[in-house]
Amino acid sequence: MSDPIHELRGGNMDIDLIPKADLKWRQEPCPWNVADGSDEHKCAVKDTSICRYFKGIKPVDRVLCAYPQQADVGRFSGEQP
Repeated sequence: MSDPIHELRGGNMDIDLIPKADLKWRQEPCPWNVADGSDEHKCAVKDTSICRYFKGIKPVDRVLCAYPQQADVGRFSGEQP
């Protein structure tokens, strides 16, 4: 029997898809950052903001993003383009 899952409002967290070479897991880059050639866009910044394209989290670590432009997000942290 599995434990019940509750949807709770008001989560306050930091979430980004800015690859770092020393991460221990695979991470795709933010498609908005790829399109802009920057690392400035974040999904959520604690106590500050939520990206307009951020649509939630899917268990366990999938970020749901509605960025409208197809970008090269097939690369993972630590891999060369």
